[in-house]
Amino acid sequence: MNLVAPSARLIDAATGVVLGGADLAAEVGRHAAAYAGLPPGVVFARSGTSVPAVLRYAGALRAQRPVALLDPALDPAVLADFVRRFSPAVVVGLAEGGAGADPGERPGDYRAVDDGVLGPVWVRERTCADRPHPDLAVLLATSGSTGDPKFVRLSRAAVESNAAAIARVLAIGPDEIAPTSLPLYYSFGMSVLNSHLAAGATVLVVDGGVLAREFWQAVSTYGATSLAGVPHNYEMLHKIRWSPAKYPTLRTLTQAGGKLRDETILAFHARIAEAGGRFHVMWGCTEAGPRMSTLPADALPDRVGSVGPALPGGSFTVLGPDGAETDRPGVVGELVYRGPNVMMGYAESAADLTRGDEQGGVLRTGDLGCLDADGFVWLRGRLKRFGKVFGIRVNLHDIEELARDQGPVVAVSGPDRVVVFVEGGTDDGTRVLAGRLAERLRLHRSGFDVRAVERLPQLPNGKIDYRSLEALV
Repeated sequence: MNLVAPSARLIDAATGVVLGGADLAAEVGRHAAAYAGLPPGVVFARSGTSVPAVLRYAGALRAQRPVALLDPALDPAVLADFVRRFSPAVVVGLAEGGAGADPGERPGDYRAVDDGVLGPVWVRERTCADRPHPDLAVLLATSGSTGDPKFVRLSRAAVESNAAAIARVLAIGPDEIAPTSLPLYYSFGMSVLNSHLAAGATVLVVDGGVLAREFWQAVSTYGATSLAGVPHNYEMLHKIRWSPAKYPTLRTLTQAGGKLRDETILAFHARIAEAGGRFHVMWGCTEAGPRMSTLPADALPDRVGSVGPALPGGSFTVLGPDGAETDRPGVVGELVYRGPNVMMGYAESAADLTRGDEQGGVLRTGDLGCLDADGFVWLRGRLKRFGKVFGIRVNLHDIEELARDQGPVVAVSGPDRVVVFVEGGTDDGTRVLAGRLAERLRLHRSGFDVRAVERLPQLPNGKIDYRSLEALV
């Protein structure tokens, strides 16, 4: 499998080194050859934001090696548990992540090798008896660095089809330059990398994230043309009054990874449109390799709140109240996605990696929503995101929508009440919000515990850390 088109390039912002054309192809081939000298099986790749991490990933795909992209800051105990249960042939990227990203002690059944191409690695002494399925290409943890025991199994066809579909709807071509604004082990960050390399575009490898001065210096120096972000990224940029006008080469902004407030979407749409660019809201999940839909830029502002129609090759239906699937407009139920990018299934052990496609291209998303007459998706929350107030079931997503005018908010379920966390809130504001929610939902205000926090906690991929908030309840 080769995702790197002939015209693709990698720019290392830290050194200024550019790899492209025959040189990039040779480097990917060199890394693929290095894997050939190692025992067969899965590659665990601790992947920071670096050119060597990209080359180890691309080389594994070229060598037909299934590769698990892992956060280099993953707790050593969690990494050790993953290694124990999945028996990878090799663990690469041991030096990734810098200070505080120690992989921990080498497992007893692995030997340390300083490979001339791959760098320091752990190599399994004995070949694992469970051989990965030949279609398997990529493994992604279902919740980043939280230690969730499951991997999502993505086939080569899923990865390739999703990269091609994203490149098509975003019109990614050889003249595009995308900075690495998201971690490579996060599905959205991986999809940015895949779609640009497959389309023959340039990936600007720069660490630090969108609030780092060095990031924007690299954007200016190398003429980046797009920016991908999750809601927290855009909320923070909104707070500091960031403007794309300062970066004249930027022409595309994309957002996924959760619900962004409508007013923030419209603000960034207006800013980039004024500069002659476009803003795309996207929706997906790791299980869909990972994008499922994209809102066309010209659908804003009229269709703000929608995540758009399915990507080319995909389709949506709704599982209605009667248990039957339908594509009739306005019916609210669980959204069901069909497409070539749907995962093969989950994996909790090495034995699971031997299994073939268990989904048949069909994914029940776990999201509530409906379709409009043009097939655009309108999300209404998660099936499992419900709480109870005095025994009455309430939709946590709806509560967050009612409180959006307060800024970034998260609602979680507490003991017979709902706890709402408001970023940057005030004592007076929280009291008023609790009263407003009680009045709107016709419940006693003691059922709503509204708390001000300086900043909502995040996972390394920029998504809200719901588990940390639930632990405070």
